[in-house]
Amino acid sequence: MTVIARGHPIVSGAASGEAAVTDTPLSFWGGLDPDTAEVIDRHHPLIGERLAGKILVMPSGRGSCTASGVLLETIRNGSAPAAIILSRTDPIVGLGAILGQELYGVTVPVVVIGETERIAIHSGATVSVSADGTIAID
Repeated sequence: MTVIARGHPIVSGAASGEAAVTDTPLSFWGGLDPDTAEVIDRHHPLIGERLAGKILVMPSGRGSCTASGVLLETIRNGSAPAAIILSRTDPIVGLGAILGQELYGVTVPVVVIGETERIAIHSGATVSVSADGTIAID
């Protein structure tokens, strides 16, 4: 494992999985099916990809507070990403993950790292997130 960043956890926790990387912010509301975690936004580069159990890597989320509710639904349904790595603090994404932890006892770590470190992560890589915000690639 190669450590690529020591980020700031918005929601602390540990996870690992295959990276799903995009340079385009994703709106969970209207962009993600909460039952299957499939990206359904026809204009998004990850269209058709299922994010369940993956490490979602993107600059930030996009959209209104409803996106928190959709992320919360993926957590309730067991179809959430294993973790979310951002390069900009996003309170909407953070809120959905915090509520999932509080209401369902399921932790989806959300970590903010620098833009340079974020773009060093490529789709398909195995990524690990540590509770202290350390991001490593296998």
